[in-house]
Amino acid sequence: MKIIALFRNEKALIKRAQAGHREAQQQLYEQWSPKMLAVCRRYIRDLHFAEDVMIEGFVRVFKNLGTFRHDGSFEGWIRRIMVRQAIDFLRKKQFVVLDETLPETPDHTVGESDFLELRQIHELIDALPEGYRTVFVLYVVEGYKHPEIAELLDISESTSKSQLYKARKLLQEQLEKHQITRYGTR
Repeated sequence: MKIIALFRNEKALIKRAQAGHREAQQQLYEQWSPKMLAVCRRYIRDLHFAEDVMIEGFVRVFKNLGTFRHDGSFEGWIRRIMVRQAIDFLRKKQFVVLDETLPETPDHTVGESDFLELRQIHELIDALPEGYRTVFVLYVVEGYKHPEIAELLDISESTSKSQLYKARKLLQEQLEKHQITRYGTR
């Protein structure tokens, strides 16, 4: 019963925001901005740029709010806009560099003792080259498939797969370095 009431309240709030009620738009912004900032932050290292992208994304959300039909989740609809806004930002700034020249490294299976704190994992992902990180986040975190990533980034599917593979390899190398530093061995 409570879930239905919450859904009806969200639907009513969205309808009021679609009608141009500023207080409803403000409520939607306050409700979703923390989550959407996290989405933007996954793609953009600098928090200030990520905040700018999120705000521009919300401008786009409110401009296109009339097109939301309540067929899927509102969160998914907003998230998709934020992801596209972040990718547009990366394209404009020419940050998406798809480098094909990383050396191959041997496979390493990560064991239970290799687990890091969430903060450390974010730092490792942030350290990836922009192109690798963008594909990695789209695939692993957001759940996009390679054909969708290829379309979003205007690259081939094989490039998307290659970028993901190389991002994973680079992360494995970093995890191995962490393990050696922490335990003095592999």
